This record gives sequence, C-alpha cells and structure tokens, in this order.
Amino acid sequence: MKFGIIIPAHNEADHIGQTLDSLLNQSYGAAQIIVVDDGSTDQTAEIVSGYAESHPQLRFVQKPKVEEGHLPGSKVIAAFNFGLEHLSEEVDIICKYDADLIFPENYLELHKTTFESDPEIGMVGGFCHILENGQWVLENLTSQDHIRGALKAYRKACFEQNDGLVEAMGWDTVDELLTRYHGWRVVTLPQLAVKHLKPTGKTYNRSARFKQGQAFYRMRYRFFLTTIASLKMAVRKKSASFFYHTIIGYFKSWFSGDTFLVSKPQGAFMRKQRCRSIMQKLIGR
Repeated sequence: MKFGIIIPAHNEADHIGQTLDSLLNQSYGAAQIIVVDDGSTDQTAEIVSGYAESHPQLRFVQKPKVEEGHLPGSKVIAAFNFGLEHLSEEVDIICKYDADLIFPENYLELHKTTFESDPEIGMVGGFCHILENGQWVLENLTSQDHIRGALKAYRKACFEQNDGLVEAMGWDTVDELLTRYHGWRVVTLPQLAVKHLKPTGKTYNRSARFKQGQAFYRMRYRFFLTTIASLKMAVRKKSASFFYHTIIGYFKSWFSGDTFLVSKPQGAFMRKQRCRSIMQKLIGR
C-alpha cells in the first residue's frame, strides 16, 4: 500500500523541518511526499529544498503566486490541488497534511493496517494535540468522529469518487459528508496523538470568521444547524465574537444567493447526520 503525502506550506520555516523529520522517520514510509510552497517569504523554500536533496521520495514544488489574503480553506486546498498534479498515479492512499505537525513514528503504519482491515474504509486520521502548561493535550475543536483538516488520509478510490477536495472553507466537512454519502467509512484513531505546533485559528481574521458562516450556508446547514454549530465552535474557542461573525456570514451568503457546495440530497444527508449526532450527545449515547 503506497502513501502519497501532499503538504501545503506558507511561511512554515519554524515548523516544516520537524514535520518532515517525523514523516521521513516513519516505521512505514511514504512512497512520495510533495511539499507545495504557497508564496512563502521566509526560509521555507531553502529548508525543504535541503531535505529534498537527500531524500528522493521528497519533492518540492512552488505554486505560482496569487495575490490574496490568508483565508482558511480555499487557499490551502488550491495549493493542495497544485501538489496533486505532481503526485504519482500509483499511490493507494492520498494524504493532505499541514506543515506544522509532528507525527508519531507509527502513524502511517497504523493507517496502513487500518485501511487494509476493511476495504470500505475511505478515510482515516489521528488527533491533533497542542502544548498547554507544558503538557500535550487534545486540541478539542471538533467531535471525536471527525478528522481534522490538518491530517486527512483518503483511500484513492474514495477520494476520486468524491471528486477531490473543494476549494472553499468547509471542505473538511464536505469531504466527510461525501465519503459517508457514497457508503465509505470514516475511521478516527485516538491512539495516534499528533503534535500541532501552531494551534488552529491563530491566523484567522474577522473576514475568515464571516466565511465560516458562509460555509455553513453553502453546505445547506440551514439556520437551526448553523446556530447550533456556531455556538458549539464559539464555546470551544471561548469567543462570543466568533458566534456573532459566523451568523452574520451565514446571512450574508443567504442575502447574496451564494452558490452551494453540495446537492440537495447531499445537504439533506448532512443535516440528518448532524441532527442525529446532536441527539446522541443530548441523551448521552
């Protein structure tokens, strides 16, 4: 089973070396690792190029520069898709990893074992942990059955059936919706604790928070689910303004008649899945 890893990177000189060290020293190594430099202005290019010189499975490519702000979702997936063009067709598993992670040594090996255990498994992932008061603790931003966008791994057949990843905020929810919609299983592995060196949200600005609400609209969440999801995220982020900006973003998309990321049947499937999850948590099951 061959793994192909794509790592979008923008000004990650402080972290990319640790990420590459952890991936190049896996007990089961990747067949190909592609780092996509997305307009970095620091030493990212020099650091990755140095690694590529001594590791033939590692390739460094630079995405043509596009003038835009740093917005979560669309920009990173555009870089990922650029890297995808350079990925070998022979890989069995396609991974989208962030450039600020330290993976445990058995990360890919356990992924391989998990994928091989059931041909209906379409996605696998571990869990991000952040450093707090000298201890690595779970970065508790999402439910335990969701794979964070920082560390997605897809069976190639599943990835292709989903038509890849959408270049929009909310992509890391849409991909799981489509995976389940098409009958694949999503598996999370709590025993795989990945160190997240740059906690999520540090580069998010007000515009990005509006885009979270716009993403909920484009995923056909409707107002009730948008409110519940926004409250949940705001509590976890300990930010009342996050809730406010998200709701405003939802209505901005509504009034402008924004395009949807999923079809009506897919949207109905997503709402059913989310409502079921909410009910299970309310009754403690």
